[in-house]
Amino acid sequence: MSKRVLAATIVALAAVPTAFAGGPTMTIGATEDIVKQPDLVAAKAQMDRLKLAGLRGVRITQEWAPGQTEPGGADFDALKNAVTAAQLDGVQVILSVTNHGSRTTPLSDQDQSDFATYAANVARALPYVRDYVVGNEPNLNRYWLPQFGLDGSDLAAPAYESLLAKTYDALKAVSPKIIVLGGAVSPRGIDRPNTGRDTHSPTAFITDMGAAYKASARTIPIMDEFAFHPYGDNSSQPPDFQHPGSTSIGLGDYDKLVALLGSAFDGTAQAGSTLPIVYDEYGVETQIPEAKATFYNGREPTTTKPVDPATQGAYYAQAIALTFCQPNIRGLFLFHSVDETDLDRWQSGLYYADGTPKASLAPTRTAVLAAKRGIVARCAGLRLPVKAKLDRASARNPRFSFRLSCDIDCTYRARLEKLPQHSTVMVTRGVAVGGKPLRVLFAPRTLAPGRYRFTVRVVASVNVGPSRSLFGAAFRVL
Repeated sequence: MSKRVLAATIVALAAVPTAFAGGPTMTIGATEDIVKQPDLVAAKAQMDRLKLAGLRGVRITQEWAPGQTEPGGADFDALKNAVTAAQLDGVQVILSVTNHGSRTTPLSDQDQSDFATYAANVARALPYVRDYVVGNEPNLNRYWLPQFGLDGSDLAAPAYESLLAKTYDALKAVSPKIIVLGGAVSPRGIDRPNTGRDTHSPTAFITDMGAAYKASARTIPIMDEFAFHPYGDNSSQPPDFQHPGSTSIGLGDYDKLVALLGSAFDGTAQAGSTLPIVYDEYGVETQIPEAKATFYNGREPTTTKPVDPATQGAYYAQAIALTFCQPNIRGLFLFHSVDETDLDRWQSGLYYADGTPKASLAPTRTAVLAAKRGIVARCAGLRLPVKAKLDRASARNPRFSFRLSCDIDCTYRARLEKLPQHSTVMVTRGVAVGGKPLRVLFAPRTLAPGRYRFTVRVVASVNVGPSRSLFGAAFRVL
């Protein structure tokens, strides 16, 4: 099956669509449950640390158990504290509602109905949250069983597609504005039953999800966006590594992923090749220096191949630049912001387990801010528009200055013109940093009596798109 699917993917690569997302509008955040704390003060402290790293989004997990239809208990109280802290800090929340593991896989109609009802009731209780991921890595036996039938057929993808459809309908009934993310698919799998680790590759799983959706004859979508976990094969692998002859998918395999989604869903009511994508888990683990060893326990698996913090920072910066140029990408979430203490788990944070920053924090933050400013990378075919505002003339010096604000870095050409002829009196040029108001100054000179105004034309400094002209209010010189 995997050879057939891979061949179809290669053929479909020629039809990858043009951009409609990506760029400075994508959310860069962290996948981080440490923000769930028993009191709001502790949750706010963790959220502040995340925000200090420049991150403006957080993906949090809320687990469902069989029989549950209503959220509650200490874990949900901790989630509410995290969401309140995110709201106070202006951080976007993506909430992953999932079963705990393969022993609690929601397979029966009753379990899937309960899961969907539970997700809907979580959404009712948390109106600030508008983005929901359904499930987690259903192509792996760790979270979903069975993966295969006795005849070797894929049982996981059709069952997950059914759960996703039910949960989509339940969440949309709460609010049509809720964004439902499907998939949350792992980057690797072996596509062979009875190995002791039954898993599906993303190539096979996405294809089989599409087949299940088509077989259902459903006339409405099952997801608004696709969640994906593009981890490298190990932490030493750079983010732009590609898997052209493999069923695996990493950050460097964007075209393959889009082609797969197109092959699976294009021509149906479910968007495929134009479906927005959120990388809601991507992490690079670091080595732990001797001075920090007391904050960790256990043993690092030999397959992890952790890197030094400087390399982690470089890889995170590369990942941000890479996804910035990938048209359908709406978000990139680093797994984690703070290290886990068990070395058998993830030491991929920007902070050590004791909360002190790694050397990777500064370059990652710089890349995050550069992405927001629209300058982290030059991308083929990306033409960024500029949103700009021209304030009224300065009260202290109304004739020779004004304040300009651009949402991304912009190059400007400003004119002082005389009305009503619109003749140019003075010109100045420069660059404004995105998000930082700039006082544009003209050289002082004596002006003839009459009416004047400032005009300015702005264009993106990098990934140049359409220019925009703005006009200030007229003022009179006596």
